[in-house]
Amino acid sequence: MIKGSISVQTENIFPIIKKFLYSDQEIFLRELVSNAVDATTKAQTLSKRGEIQGELGSTSIEIKLDKEAKTLTISDKGIGLTAEEAQKYLSEVAFSSASEFMEKYQEGSIIGHFGLGFYSAFMVAKQVEVVSKSYKNEPAVRWTCDGTTEYTIEEADKMTRGTDVILHIADEEQEWLDDYRIEGLLEKYCKFLPIEIVYGSKKEGENDVPNVINNPAPAWKKSPSEISDEDYKKFYNELYPLSSPPLFWIHLNIDYPFNLTGILYFPKVANAMEMQKNKVQLYCNQVFVTDDVKEILPEFLTLLHGVIDSPDIPLNVSRSYLQSDREVKKITQYITKKVADKLSDMFKKEREEYQNKWNDVGVFVKYGIISDEKFAERSGEFSLLKTVDNQYFTLDEYKNKVKANQTDKNKRLMFIYSNDPTLHDGQIQTAKAYGYAVLEMDTMIDNHFMQHIEYKNDNVTFVRVDSETVDNLVQKDDKRASVLSETEQKQVQDTFEKLVATPSVSIALKALSPEDQPVQITRNEFMRRMNEMRQFQAMDFGAMPDALSIVVNTNHPLIADKLLKINGLDEQKDFAKYLYDLAQIQQGMLKGADLTAFVKRSLAYVQ
Repeated sequence: MIKGSISVQTENIFPIIKKFLYSDQEIFLRELVSNAVDATTKAQTLSKRGEIQGELGSTSIEIKLDKEAKTLTISDKGIGLTAEEAQKYLSEVAFSSASEFMEKYQEGSIIGHFGLGFYSAFMVAKQVEVVSKSYKNEPAVRWTCDGTTEYTIEEADKMTRGTDVILHIADEEQEWLDDYRIEGLLEKYCKFLPIEIVYGSKKEGENDVPNVINNPAPAWKKSPSEISDEDYKKFYNELYPLSSPPLFWIHLNIDYPFNLTGILYFPKVANAMEMQKNKVQLYCNQVFVTDDVKEILPEFLTLLHGVIDSPDIPLNVSRSYLQSDREVKKITQYITKKVADKLSDMFKKEREEYQNKWNDVGVFVKYGIISDEKFAERSGEFSLLKTVDNQYFTLDEYKNKVKANQTDKNKRLMFIYSNDPTLHDGQIQTAKAYGYAVLEMDTMIDNHFMQHIEYKNDNVTFVRVDSETVDNLVQKDDKRASVLSETEQKQVQDTFEKLVATPSVSIALKALSPEDQPVQITRNEFMRRMNEMRQFQAMDFGAMPDALSIVVNTNHPLIADKLLKINGLDEQKDFAKYLYDLAQIQQGMLKGADLTAFVKRSLAYVQ
């Protein structure tokens, strides 16, 4: 048996690190500024321990762009490097000074871990210079490398503590010499770093002052007791300057069994599914990582806005995306529970205010119920059903409300609803006359939500208010008799069948109340719901035909006393068409040339 160790040649691995370690070139600036933050944080730690004598002075990090020299410089006032440390930390791949410092000083707020971020500079630079002066009483040092495995170290004349990383931008990478490009990257990746980041200057009145591009003490790093409601709203505006104020928020702050802070905001989205994902930003020690947080948040919570920050979230080596593991699942469960607890607490303590927010909150809750089993289990006490009269009920409350009047002959509770109360006003008023309550279910997600309730409650069925004639929305055993003879009913049937010769449309004669509409159009609940769900899911294999039924009320005076007494088949057909058009108008189906023709005919009737 032969034992040995794998040999890694630097000249082979270094090009791979430069080209393939980071999926996006722009990450280089985040990594170098993060290194500068680490160096500054170390200086602050050592100063507190008395290992750096005198006042620390300014600790801001400065980014300088020189278009003529084609250089980009990141300057810090951190602990600096000695010649020996430059040899150790800059010339040995994957040797992290941050990890070594944390082990020695038990300092947990250092950003770096892997010792690879510095080499991202070579993705855009043909040469990198590091000029550094250590806090120790040793000469300054200049480390220079042209992107190969060769480097030089020499003394430098730098007099002040800290490090300048100077990138000589490669000829093919000139985009990194654009002011707006660099400022945009700093805004994206460094907006909340804990050390002031200065890029150029700006005008304040008559004076030029340093342009600090970050907020070193963001709201999520503070204790909830230190922040007012206005502070939360101000921070939201800082994150999303063009958005409406949030409904409310949840402050996350946990240090066991993992470290996690953050603020999740419920945005105001009204009834439409006009929400954009990738609005929650993930940070690691205040360094932006990604806004794709589907690995750490359940699907429905990716619709929220805000920030999550955790040093314990497992990232890939380049800190560009999450690596899913057991710890991530624990964090996901914690966040889901915090959201459920917040909603439950609001409902119990401030029910009226919670109901006022339901039009916005309801979309999140319903999405959570149909997509997350554990959230659904907790949601029974704060998930609401809203009626067209703006009354709100939990599912159990609503069952009790409609049990007496809306239980059909098969002992099923019929939940009558409308997805457009304005369009369905006629049907709603008729249903109310029967003593029925009508729910408002007007978001695109409601089809799935209703199906979930039906699946979990065997005795509950949702029916849209126009899916049947009102007498059949809640099926009973009692039937009304028709005033027409069989011969007269056949005559009415023939008239309407000649009028509407479409296979997907059926004609049905019903003996309804004389107060009900003479002609109604109903839509099959199953077929219509399936079509709407396909549209929601953007399926491409075509919609099923809309199954319509034209219901003629044989007990209405316009049918029994007028239509059958009109002389002439053409005149009788014209009147039937008029009644059919009225039914189409009530369903919003009569449009364009057909509506124009209807108006002309109506004017002829009254002249």
